[in-house]
Amino acid sequence: MRFYLTPLVAAVLGAGLFVCSAAVQAEEELLIGSTSTSSSQYGYFVAIGQIINQEVPKTSASVVETGATVDNLRRILRGQVDMGLVTTNVGYHAYAGEEQFADREVDNRLLWVYSLAPQNIVVREDAEVDSVADLNDVRLNPGITGSATEATTVSVLETLGVEPELVRGSTTDVVAGVKDNRMAGYVKSGVGNKLDGSSLDIATFTPIDVLSLSEEQADTLLEEMPDVSVVDIPAGAAEGIPAYTTWAFGLAVHADPDLDEETAYQIVKAIMETPGPQVSALANLEDTDLAELTLESGTVPLHPGAARYFEEQGYDIPDALTPDE
Repeated sequence: MRFYLTPLVAAVLGAGLFVCSAAVQAEEELLIGSTSTSSSQYGYFVAIGQIINQEVPKTSASVVETGATVDNLRRILRGQVDMGLVTTNVGYHAYAGEEQFADREVDNRLLWVYSLAPQNIVVREDAEVDSVADLNDVRLNPGITGSATEATTVSVLETLGVEPELVRGSTTDVVAGVKDNRMAGYVKSGVGNKLDGSSLDIATFTPIDVLSLSEEQADTLLEEMPDVSVVDIPAGAAEGIPAYTTWAFGLAVHADPDLDEETAYQIVKAIMETPGPQVSALANLEDTDLAELTLESGTVPLHPGAARYFEEQGYDIPDALTPDE
C-alpha cells in the first residue's frame, strides 16, 4: 500500500522537521574537563554535569576524563573543553604567563571555587621542629613528586627564606620514610579542615605535629604570592592537633573566556542553588558557602556571567576578580 502526501501536508511536516532541527541546534553542548576516573574529584564533576543537564536551559554537558589542571588548561587553550577542574594557583600561573606557562599564557576565567586544599606541614613530634623557621636543614618531603603541592611548597619555602633538605618521593615512600624516621615530615593537602588519610595513618603509631605559619610569614605570603590563600584551621584537624595557620590553594572550575555569558550565568546560578548532588559527591562540601569561598579564594578574574550572578546576590566582587573590560 502506498501513501501520497498532499502539498499542504508535506509543507506542515517539513515545517515540523525544521522546528525540531532548530531546537536541536539551539542546544549548547559543553565539554567539561575533569581528572582521572579514580579520583574522588571525578565524581564531583559528574554531579556538576548532571546539574547542568537538569537545570540549565538548552544546554547539555558531558564530562571528559583528563589529566586534571594543566591538561584542562591546555585543552581550554585549544578549544577542546569549555570548562574544567583547575587549581587556583596553577590557574593564576596560566593567566599571568608564569612558571610552566611562561612561554604561552592561557586566558582562563573563574566560575566558582568548590573546595580549599590546605597544605599541611606534618612532622614527627620527636623531630623537635616547633615552627616553620625550624625546618632549615631538616629532611622534609615538599609534596608528592609532580604534584601541585610539591611545586607550591617549594615556592612558599623560598619566599619565606626557609631551606630544608628536600626529599622527593611517592606517597607510599614518604609515609614509610616518616614512620621509619628517615625524614622529619612532609607536606600534604588536607581534606577540608581535616588531615588526609596518609597523615592519619602516620599518626596511628607515630605522634605528629602540624606546623603553623607565624603572623609575619602569613603576611609575607599574602603580599608576595597572589596564587595562594592563607587559611586558619580550627583545632581538631586530627586528635590532639591545635588550631594552626597554613597556606592553601583552591579546587575550582575555570572556563574558556569565550563561553557564552548567559550560559555561564545560568551554570553558576544552578551550581550555587543546587547543593544536594555536590554534597553527595563530596561530603566535606556540606557546610561550604560556595559563593564566599569563590570570592575569598579565586585568583583570576571571574567570567562575566559568573560575576553577574554574584552581583545580583549582593556580593562585592574583589578587584582581583573583576572581569576584564
